[in-house]
Amino acid sequence: MLAVAADTSFSLAPGPILIVVALTALYVARWRQVRKSGSTRGASYGRLLAWLGGMLCIAIALISPIDTLADQVFAMHMVQHVLLLDFAPILLILGLSKVLLRPVARTVLDAERALGPIAHPIFAVAFYVGSMWLWHIPFMYDAALNHSGVHVIEHTFFLSAGLLYWWHLLSPVRGRHLTGLAPVGYMVSTKVFVGLLGIFLTFAPSSIYSFYEHRPQVWGLHPADDQALAGAIMAIEQSIVMGVALAYLFVRALAESERQQEREDRYEDAREAAAAGAGPGVGVREP
Repeated sequence: MLAVAADTSFSLAPGPILIVVALTALYVARWRQVRKSGSTRGASYGRLLAWLGGMLCIAIALISPIDTLADQVFAMHMVQHVLLLDFAPILLILGLSKVLLRPVARTVLDAERALGPIAHPIFAVAFYVGSMWLWHIPFMYDAALNHSGVHVIEHTFFLSAGLLYWWHLLSPVRGRHLTGLAPVGYMVSTKVFVGLLGIFLTFAPSSIYSFYEHRPQVWGLHPADDQALAGAIMAIEQSIVMGVALAYLFVRALAESERQQEREDRYEDAREAAAAGAGPGVGVREP
């Protein structure tokens, strides 16, 4: 099969464009409102940049030439997937704060309680891992590329799974807090299972997706080599994200431990000051 030049045009799909513009406008309006109220810490420029970065990831995945290339090159389709599954959700959630979410915080917590098991971290792990494995079953994968409606559902799965998964780790407003070593187990179990899928795709003896086998070879990539590259992208991305996230969680845990120790020290100092101010003999029984 002859190699052909890649189509690198922008997809300019109206749905993603409207979503990106609307969510960006809503966030910026709320961010400016909080800034005007004087709460610059809750609406820092770092938060704004994180949110805009998340929106940029969605735009790259669904509007830029990455979306067009995903129909031609498996590796580009994998880049699209990891942008929606990890990078966009992480940045979007890091762009949030308790102050920014104040108008909807109660609604979010009520929704978590109403969803019950669906809002549990175990479900988030199963949804994240299950989405990746489900949509890489050959029948499902080829169906998504052959039918635009199915492709939209696939992207919705990945973005939803990513948002739910990272919400339990990074959200400033959540009903369940992972403590102790729970975040480590939460992270490692998920990334290992998805990483194994990447390893399988990398070392599979032949191409398993008929969609790419019956299309011209872009950049001269044989379907099996393209699949191996896509699998390597998945496995490496999962490893890097896991390492960075674990380092972040470790630093955050240390900071929280220090703040807790400071609170306890202040309480102890206040208790000792109150006892000293009460005078000798108070609270002490003489023999």
